[in-house]
Amino acid sequence: MQTVSLVIFGAIILFTAFKLLKKKAIVPVAAPAGFKQVLTDQVPFYNQLSPPQQQQFQQRMLQFLAQVKITGVNATVEDIDRIYISASAIIPVFNFANWEYFNLHEVLLYPDSFDDEYKQAGGGRNILGMVGNGAMNHVMILSQQQLRQAFSNASGKENTAIHEFVHLIDKTDGDIDGIPASLLDKKYVLPWLQLMHAEISRIKANDSDINPYGITNESEFFAVAAEYFFERPDLFAEKHPALFLLMEKIFRVTN
Repeated sequence: MQTVSLVIFGAIILFTAFKLLKKKAIVPVAAPAGFKQVLTDQVPFYNQLSPPQQQQFQQRMLQFLAQVKITGVNATVEDIDRIYISASAIIPVFNFANWEYFNLHEVLLYPDSFDDEYKQAGGGRNILGMVGNGAMNHVMILSQQQLRQAFSNASGKENTAIHEFVHLIDKTDGDIDGIPASLLDKKYVLPWLQLMHAEISRIKANDSDINPYGITNESEFFAVAAEYFFERPDLFAEKHPALFLLMEKIFRVTN
């Protein structure tokens, strides 16, 4: 009996090891058409990097595309969408060399807005991006129209795809609560909370240019502030210097 138990145990170990190895195997993907040109023309974050960093950025985008499935739901996924989605994934975690989105398996691309039941038709469709929960755990949904608009608008401060990836980053400590514990040193948690609540008060008083959606809760404030931080860093630093410096610490941006 003991021998049989050992054989069974050994078989379980081998099977588990096989599954883990299989899961870790990454099939390389070819760069989407127009890869470098789109990054140069439409992704300001990429253009602020040195040539070696740009190479790293490209490689990490391709790694993301090899690991995360992108599926169109009543929408045709094109190379431009793959470029925009993978760039949005890497921008907020670029300074974390070994970062992987273990909590994301698939991105669903809808043609436009949807409601909280994922319906693409009818009234009440005011959602442009979402990180799934429950049965939709490990899934992100993005509006194709909004994804493309964010990158084509050079002067904009908003980017829904970056917003949703920041939610995923926030979620890595178990809670989407606006406190990125996996990134933020404990000594900065209190100053972050104080600045966040002060800025939320300013938004409510119409005394801030941060997206008013940030008053929804702390997690939404973190996400909309991060959009602004990455899309228009110079303007963000001018308008919100203290917040900018703290977000540099969160995302480990060095100058």
